[in-house]
Amino acid sequence: MINRRQFVRALGAGAAAFALGEVAPAAPPAGRPRVAVTMDDFQLFDTPTLSAEARNEAILEALGRRRLRAALFVTARNVEADAGMRLLRRWDERGHIIGNHTFSHPHYPDKSFEEFTRDVLRAEEVLKVLPRYRKLFRFPYLKEGKTPEQRDRMRAFLKGRGYRNGHVTIDASDWYVDQRLRERLKKDPKADTTGYRDFYLAHIRERSLFYDDLARRALGRPVAHTLLIHHNVLNGLFLGDLLGMFEREGWQLVDAEDAFRDPVFKSEPKVVPAGESLVWALAKQSGKFEHLLRYPAEDGDYEKARMDALGL
Repeated sequence: MINRRQFVRALGAGAAAFALGEVAPAAPPAGRPRVAVTMDDFQLFDTPTLSAEARNEAILEALGRRRLRAALFVTARNVEADAGMRLLRRWDERGHIIGNHTFSHPHYPDKSFEEFTRDVLRAEEVLKVLPRYRKLFRFPYLKEGKTPEQRDRMRAFLKGRGYRNGHVTIDASDWYVDQRLRERLKKDPKADTTGYRDFYLAHIRERSLFYDDLARRALGRPVAHTLLIHHNVLNGLFLGDLLGMFEREGWQLVDAEDAFRDPVFKSEPKVVPAGESLVWALAKQSGKFEHLLRYPAEDGDYEKARMDALGL
C-alpha cells in the first residue's frame, strides 16, 4: 500500500511528535471494551510465504475459530477476475459483510466528484452480485474531503444511493508493518517473524487503548469499536494472535454488524480535512483534545524509528 503521508503532504499537513504512553492507559478503563474486525482492500498476490489463497484461508480460519463475522471493504478491481471473485465468495458464504471500498482505491481529495463517484458505482456493479453485500462505504485512506463542499457533496451522494459510512474507530498502521515484513521475507523467506508479530500486537494494543480512551473522554461513554486492518501477509500469519491478545486484555470481540449498530456511526463530524478515525474526528470537532490529536492520525512514519531500532 502507498504511504498515506504521500497523499496528505499536498494538504499541508505535518506530523507532530506524539508520545503514546502519555495518553494511553495501561489497561482498558472500567467497562469491558468491545471491538469488531474490519478489513480493507482484499489485495490478492502470491508471496513465497503465503499464496493469496493460503492467506485468504488463514484469515478466514482465524475468524472462524471464534465464530466472528467481520466486515470486508473490497477494492473491486481485485475481484473482477474469476479467481479473485472465487476467493471473495468464501467470505460471503461464511457470513461476513462485504462493503464498497471503491473500484480502484483513488484518493478522494485529489479527484473530481464525478471521477470518484463513477469509481464507487463501478465497484457496486462488481460487488452487488454477492448476497452479503451491504451498502457500507469506506473511503480509501480514510480521506473524506479537503473542503466542506467536497465532504458534504459526497455525504449527500452516498445517502442518495442508500449507503452508510463504514467508519473506523480504531485506526492503525498494520499495512506499514506488513510492508516491512514482506521486505524481510523477500530477502529471506525463512526469516524469523517473531519480532514483527510482537511489534504488531504491541502497536495495535497501543492504538486500541488510545482510541478507546479518547472515545470515553470525548463522548462520555464507550463505543463499539471497528478496528481497521488489511487483507495482507501480516494478518495471514498473525490475525489469530491479534484476536487472542484482545481476549487476554479483556476486550469483547463482536461481529461487525453488531458494532455498526452503535449510534456513534450515524455521526457526521464537521471537520476538514474530513476523515480519519471517527473517534478522532469527533474529538477534533469538540475542540477539547488538540494536545492529543496528530494529523494524519496514523501513518507508517510514526512507527519507522521504533522498527528501525528493533532491526525490523
